[in-house]
Amino acid sequence: MSKIFLEEIKIYAYHGVLPEENIIGTYYILNTELHTDLWKAAETDDLNDTISYADINEIIHKEMNVKSKLLEHVAGRIIMKISESFPQISYIKLKITKTSPPMQGEMKGASIELEKSFKPDGQ
Repeated sequence: MSKIFLEEIKIYAYHGVLPEENIIGTYYILNTELHTDLWKAAETDDLNDTISYADINEIIHKEMNVKSKLLEHVAGRIIMKISESFPQISYIKLKITKTSPPMQGEMKGASIELEKSFKPDGQ
């Protein structure tokens, strides 16, 4: 199986349970791994035979603009939207890190990771 990775996408967004998180916002770092067959594109050198990174990035940015209380909800929306748009994907893993969670102490961030397997091409 072949893989596509989009790594450390940095997006400013407004997610959280606390009201101030929806007003102030913070940076989020997203990492995603997609499994699909890339061998046809390896042979043809044709964008139509692969999945455009730009299209995945656009889905991620669009869904990150929709305010949610939970990162799990955001991640679930992103994964389902990618799967609906690209049925040839058999597996998606997405990690979202909130860089400045409103908690005591200093930390690099708080993260969630969701993963889901799909039958490629609607099989």
